[in-house]
Order: sequence, then structure tokens, then C-alpha cells
Amino acid sequence: MTEATASGPRSLQLTVFPAGDAAGLLPLYVEGPARPERVLDRRRCLVPAGETASFATYYNAFPAGWWQHSTSITDLELRVSLSAGATVDVFRSDPAGAVFPVASVLAEEPGEVVVPLVLKGFDDGGWLWFELRAGSADVELWSAAWVTPGPDAGAGVWSHTAALGITTFDRTDSCVALLGQIADDQGLRECLDRVYVVDQGGDRLRDHPGLEDVGARLGERLALIEQPNLGGSGGFARSQLEFLDSGSADFLVLLDDDVILEPEAVRRAVVFAAYCDEPTIVGGHMLSSQWPTRLHAMAERVDPRRFWWGPVDDRHRNHDLAERGLRQTPWLHRRVDADYNGWWMCLIPRLVLERVGLALPVFLKWDDAEFGLRARRAGHRTVTLPGAAVWHAAWDDKDDSIGWQAYFHERNRVVAALLHSPHRHGGDLVRDLFLHHVKHLVAMRYSTAALRQRALADVLEGPERLHDVLDTGLSRVRRLRSSYPDADVHPHAGDFPPVRSATGRAARSARGGMWGNAARGVFRQFLPPSREAGARPQVLLRHGEAHWSRLLHYDSAVVELADGAGFAWHRRDRREFARMVRRSATLSARLVREWPRLAERYRAEQAELVSPEGWRQTFERVRRSHGHE
Repeated sequence: MTEATASGPRSLQLTVFPAGDAAGLLPLYVEGPARPERVLDRRRCLVPAGETASFATYYNAFPAGWWQHSTSITDLELRVSLSAGATVDVFRSDPAGAVFPVASVLAEEPGEVVVPLVLKGFDDGGWLWFELRAGSADVELWSAAWVTPGPDAGAGVWSHTAALGITTFDRTDSCVALLGQIADDQGLRECLDRVYVVDQGGDRLRDHPGLEDVGARLGERLALIEQPNLGGSGGFARSQLEFLDSGSADFLVLLDDDVILEPEAVRRAVVFAAYCDEPTIVGGHMLSSQWPTRLHAMAERVDPRRFWWGPVDDRHRNHDLAERGLRQTPWLHRRVDADYNGWWMCLIPRLVLERVGLALPVFLKWDDAEFGLRARRAGHRTVTLPGAAVWHAAWDDKDDSIGWQAYFHERNRVVAALLHSPHRHGGDLVRDLFLHHVKHLVAMRYSTAALRQRALADVLEGPERLHDVLDTGLSRVRRLRSSYPDADVHPHAGDFPPVRSATGRAARSARGGMWGNAARGVFRQFLPPSREAGARPQVLLRHGEAHWSRLLHYDSAVVELADGAGFAWHRRDRREFARMVRRSATLSARLVREWPRLAERYRAEQAELVSPEGWRQTFERVRRSHGHE
């Protein structure tokens, strides 16, 4: 079976297999006697005589519920090309994951099997898939695809193309590998207009030895753009601006520079967006690059009361699809609505960017969530599409809320809430922020608390300087953090004085429940620390042990960083604690009091903050100030 033309049916989803030596990934693509040697290439596999291969898998089942809900397609065909006679069985599921047979076709000769289907009854969820049963002879699956059945359904869609927008910072190896995956996949290349790579690092991509070969394969599609570090929002905004200025492609797909791509996932997102009844943001799921069969992130939402992001349903994070596949995972069959999609992989239609503007100028954190909320307010929903996923480093093994990024977490969360919170004084947000300040203080993380306080003070100054500090904010944040001893990181715990353990005392203090424990811990912050605490740490804690509820019982502790890259010495300072608690309380009270007026200011400035012209002026100012005339 060959790819359809503009006058023929359109392949909505191709059946694919992992490239290269990827035996561990097979459960995402095929069930049954799945062995690496039976995968012949990206489109073909072998089914031995008398055996069955099932495609009730994450990457090869068809997410019918999502297609029915967002598009007007009603007629569908499964087209399967075989080397010998075999039986093709088609199944469907409902939103609860119950499975029903749909059709069974016996192919007595080699060639193409066409199974007509109706896309009906899937509005709340459900999938379609097929199984291939070999008869008395081995069968090669030459190709399979879910397609629209006629030229009318496909006409006009083939003209849709996409650009990719990749922001990179000193990850040249992973970025070149990603570009190589894009260049190697013919199906993806055929729907690509441009690949914008915005390089903001000191280790320039142009100096990487692999770029010349990848660049030759991508040809004129590759556009390498260099600029100073303006964070993720500055990098993605640059690709958004270049995309709008080009006036050619219909969609922009944003990708992180360290993702591992399933190229068919990007092609599916483009085709899905082209068929949507209205301009729709189409996001991809995230699979863990550390544990490649684990589904780490799916549909995301923002809790309007606390104004905090997270999965629509947090019960299923890191679900291992190798242990429990699609048929054993009922919750994966129900369609859910998302507020936004992370920009590890996210398609944005040109029309949406033209209507709602570019990324908010916030350096990093919350730019993707704020954009999704802004687009939804303008009438453009986000669909997180199953079967369209990339592999990305999961955030379980890092905590960027306690390093220099804490400033951006806090500031940008509040800015996004001022722009979008439905509550007159921000709901529970300010109380939540104050409690987190206290938690960091009792954990002796004074640098983190100081960054969060600086973030609130900057928010209270108003929105006018967000663009101005894009290229200087990071250095200012790092200078502030470096003035606190808990930010002095050493690679080894042995770089600090030896530990004088106080484990027994801490264990006794932990009686009485969490809140009683917390109250006693806060009270003791006002008592003088022990004499020895300033000279020797009382305990060494690994990151998983260093919860605030444990640290509050110590006067001195050496704590491992979340990524395991070093250790920091936390020492209690009762004067600093008292001063910073008062400052947090003052800032929090002021934020609540001024919220209505401040929200009006931010909302009045939003259109200018995200406008192409506003970003164009910022890029020009940064170019001149950094000597790139």
C-alpha cells in the first residue's frame, strides 16, 4: 500500500514499529509474540504461522474517541497490506475500557484488506485496533493505516504543513540527535515546511560535528537562529515570531531539545489538527526517557482555587504500559479535557497565534500553562492526543522549586493567576504561597525563601518590566541566591565537616502528628541553635529524606540535591527566620489587598506583552545590547 495523494484518501494514522534495536519499546507498538527480529522495518513485521499479533497498543491503536469528539469524520477505513492470506480482526472499546468485536475479514491471498468502519459512539472515549491472525503460513504485514475513505474527505487537507520550533541551551548532542530523527523520517519530512532551532547556549550548535550532515539532509528546511539566553519563553517566542513572519505553514509544533521522538506522533498531531472542526491546540503525551514504557504526563489542568498545575487525574502518573497494556488500563479509554499541554510537544495553529499572541515574556515556567488558558478564553481548546507522545526526562528525580528556578516558579505562577484567576483576591493562592515560604524557612532553605519573596516584590511592581528583564533576570536571581550559605553546593558530602548525629532526638520530636509536629518545629525556630550546629552538621540527609517536616527538627543538616549532583549545608539562623517570616507576611498581605487593582493592570497590559511587535522590539534590544549588530 502506498501513501495517498491529494486526490485520494488521507492516512490519519500509520501503523509503525520502533526503529533500530528497541526491544524494550515493543510493548508500546505490538502485543503477542513480539520479538525484535520479527520487526522488519518501521512499517513491516512478521507474524509466524498459527500466531496472532495484536495492535491494541499505545502507539498503534486508533484513539477513536478523540477523533470523533474534535472532527467531523464519520467514515473510516482500516487498510492492511499482507504478504499472504490471514485474518484481520477489528475490535473497539468503550470509555470504560470494555472490549467488543467489530469486524473479521479473511484474506485468502496476498494484497490489501480494506475494512469499512463508522466513527460513531465514541464521543466520551474509546479506541479501535486490529489483530492479525496468521494461517498455515508466515505472514508479513507490509503496511497498515487508518484512513479517510474517499477523495472528498481528504481533499484540501494535504496542503497543510507544519513548522517545528525547538529551543536549545547547551544540549548540542541531544538536539543534533533530535534533528537526525526528523531528517530520517520521510513521512514527517513531507509535512514539514521549516525547522526553527533557536540556540541560546554558550556551546553553539553550529560547532557540533554532526550538524553538517543533519543540515544537509534537512536542506532549506533548517533555520538555525542564535540569540542570548532568554529562557524557554524567549526561545519559543522567537520560533513563534519567525513562524508568523514566514506566512507559509499552518501549524507550529514546539519541541524540547532533549526529547526522543516518535516521528509518526508529530505527523499524527498535524493531521489531527488539520481535520479539527475549529482551530485546536494539539498536545502530545510524555513518556519517560528513563523508563521508556512509562506514561509520565498526559492531560494537564490548572486548579483555579490554588492556581496550581498538575494532571487532570494524578492517580495514574508513571503507568507502565509494558506491565499493563491498553486492554488492561480502563482509565486510558476515557477521553478527558485539558486546560493546556506542556511544550515538550505541542502543536499551535497559526490562527491561534494570530488571535491570542505569542508566549508570555516570563523566561521559563508557566508560559505553556498561561498560553493554554489564554487560548481557551479566546475559544480555542487544547486536545492532548493519545498515540502522539515523545520521550522526555521525567521530573521525578529533580526539584527545581528549591534552586534558582524557584523565583520563576513563584513569580510566573502569580502573574498567570493575575491574568486568569476567576477569584477576586486569587482564591487560596496567596495563603498557599505563604505556607510554602514558611516550609522553606523551617527547612533552613533561606535562599529559596529569599527568591520567592523577591518574586512577589517584583510582581507587585507591575507588568511593565517583564520584557526588560528577560536577558538580565537570571543573573540577578543567581546573585541573590549566592548570598545565602545554603546555596553553597559541594560535589561530595565529605567536603563538609563530619556529621554529629541527632537522629534520636529528631525521632522523638516527630510524635504528635503532622500539624502538631509543624507547630513545635516553627516554635523552636525562635530558640537559639545549639553551639555545635554552626561547626558541625547534625545529620546527613539524602534528597528523599529532606522533607521540611524532618528538617525543622535540626539546627544543621547536610542535604543532597534532588538530582544527586551535590550537597548543601543548611544551618538554622533564628534572626533570619524571624526577619523573613515578617517579610513574607507583609508581602502576602499586600498582594491580597492589591490583587483586584493589580489584576486589572496585568490584564490591561497582556495584549502588548504577548504581541509580535512587543517581542520584535525585545529581540532587537537584546541583539544590540549584546553586541550583535
